[in-house]
Amino acid sequence: MKEGDVFEFEYCVSENIYNGFIALFEDKNPLHTDEKFAKEKNFSGKVMHGAIQAGFLSNFIGEKLPHKNVIVQTYKMSFAKPVYLNDILKLKAVITGVFESVNCIIFKYTFTNAENSMVSKGEISIGLI
Repeated sequence: MKEGDVFEFEYCVSENIYNGFIALFEDKNPLHTDEKFAKEKNFSGKVMHGAIQAGFLSNFIGEKLPHKNVIVQTYKMSFAKPVYLNDILKLKAVITGVFESVNCIIFKYTFTNAENSMVSKGEISIGLI
């Protein structure tokens, strides 16, 4: 992997992922679980948990990279727009730094929705182990 390499993958916020997240982490905030409540707060429907996108990042780092001997050191995520059930998100990650002296690679990434609007962005630092 080298600076400038680009990785793109699609993820779907499926019913199984949504229900699995709630079952595992018990985050039943009404913004995420109550359609009426979310619409009263001017959203189009239940807003998906932001940490679901962090799960997609974990899949990307652990399963999609050509090297499996990696560990996430840090990640930052900023949310720009809500994500809804069954949204298809496109992850685009670009390597912005390779630091061989400390076995570290840094990615900047964005998630965009079907309308090509950015829903979140951030940075991930991984270590090669």
